[in-house]
Amino acid sequence: MLLAMHDDTGDVAVAVPARMVNEVAYCPRLFYLEWVDRDFDDNHFTVEGRFVHRRVDDGEPTKPLAAPEEPWKARSVELSSAELGVTGKVDLVECDGGEVMPVETKRGKAPDVPEGAYEPELVQLCLYGLLLREAGYVVTRGAFWFAGSRTRVEVPFTDDLVARTKAAIALAKTVAQQKAPPPPLVASPKCIGCSLSGLCLPDETNLLAGVASAEAPRALLPARDDAQPLYVQEVGARVGVSGQCLQVKDTEGRQVLAAPLVDVSHLVVMGSVQVSTQALKELSSRGLPVAWLSTGGWLSGLLDGLGHGQVALRRAQYAAADDAGKALALARAFVSAKIGNARTMLRRNLEERAPGLLHELSQLVEKAETAESLEVLLGHEGNAARLYFEHFGSLLENDALGTFDFVQRNRRPPKDAVNALLSFCYSMLTKDLAVAARLVGFDPYLGFLHQPRVGRFSLALDVMEEFRPIVADSVVVSAINTKVVGPSDFIRRGVGVTLNAEGRKKMLRAWERRLSDKVTHPVFGYRVSYRRIFEMQCRLLARHLRGELPAYPAFRTR
Repeated sequence: MLLAMHDDTGDVAVAVPARMVNEVAYCPRLFYLEWVDRDFDDNHFTVEGRFVHRRVDDGEPTKPLAAPEEPWKARSVELSSAELGVTGKVDLVECDGGEVMPVETKRGKAPDVPEGAYEPELVQLCLYGLLLREAGYVVTRGAFWFAGSRTRVEVPFTDDLVARTKAAIALAKTVAQQKAPPPPLVASPKCIGCSLSGLCLPDETNLLAGVASAEAPRALLPARDDAQPLYVQEVGARVGVSGQCLQVKDTEGRQVLAAPLVDVSHLVVMGSVQVSTQALKELSSRGLPVAWLSTGGWLSGLLDGLGHGQVALRRAQYAAADDAGKALALARAFVSAKIGNARTMLRRNLEERAPGLLHELSQLVEKAETAESLEVLLGHEGNAARLYFEHFGSLLENDALGTFDFVQRNRRPPKDAVNALLSFCYSMLTKDLAVAARLVGFDPYLGFLHQPRVGRFSLALDVMEEFRPIVADSVVVSAINTKVVGPSDFIRRGVGVTLNAEGRKKMLRAWERRLSDKVTHPVFGYRVSYRRIFEMQCRLLARHLRGELPAYPAFRTR
């Protein structure tokens, strides 16, 4: 809820919601991420909280409060104060004997603490009391209703609690003016159960920033995301929405799939597929991107509604791209990680046969880390790619027809089956990194290694360099060697080779399996899926650009 007010100077200011004052009392960084950066994510606590509040949230618009002469109750009461610069919606207001009392509903059981509730909840309740006082009512106390224990706890609004509440309001206004989030809490139990822990990355940020902590990074975020992409590639198919589900129908109007929206991370449309206006509107309102790809997998567009509100992050991104030194440092990180991961890919399979090759790649990693210019860096990257693809064919098991003979990397169009698979997986990787970059708040078109070009997702191409060998190339090698794909899954068009519809289905399944695989993070030590790692890398890049981390920690597997 946003409310514009005029301050003492006549300037328009945005009122801070009472819920956000609660957040700043709990954790200033949480407040900043949620209120200033507009970052939010659900977990079971937030979903349960909304369920408990459903009667209030679905209530009728606020009516004028009755006179205090007779007892009365009012639900979902909206209040605001220009003097305090805050606004809020009280769950319940009760009046009896000429005094009114705000009542807040909380999920869970009443805590066994001296004041009857924790500080953030006390501050929020007291704030509602101050808003009611300013509206002309006598308010000396408030109450909580804890749904878990079905307990009512009354709280007196002492002078001390009022002072703490006003201090929290002042802190919220101060933190909201900062250019970067406050530092994370250090090894705090508050982070456990926080819905934004996967966005905040408190332990990870503290570790990379060199902040002392008594514990190794905790696995605060789920290892996998329950929501998955929905791929639609059937020619003439139509995607619509009905209730809480996306529906896919064939050319005859028959439903072939119904996917609950809560289980969809983004929609991927390949080729001649129609998406209804209603479905686009629903996806946009939920912040679920739609990726438009050709039948060959070429990413041609990305739709995500209003996009992300992180203007500060994009300003930092633009400033870094214009700073030759910062851009080069980031480009070095991307390329050196790519070469290092390519070396790991070969070492795991060819170590005894190619010791000289591994030594050359190690030297190229060192040269990439100290390259004096972007041109020199690209030269090292080209040399590493040449060495890598000279030996890539040795990783593949061929069939009797020689379908998967590999000589060299070629594209636009790929001229053999292996290159068709590589191009397809690189397109999927570009799509997934572009989606992750947009969700974090970046402009995916502006990169540091890859220079801007019309229609090119340069930042996604930058970050994906780290994952080309260990994700995309790995999927290709596995799909060929385990016979997931065969000669019948390809078609030749002119001088090029591409996957047919059945081949794309097989590769999409292989791709999603790989992204769902859990791997041990080489820095943080816990197990997490590659899809989660994609988003983590984008968030760590954001932390670096906004000054929280001294350097970008590129992902380099061991």
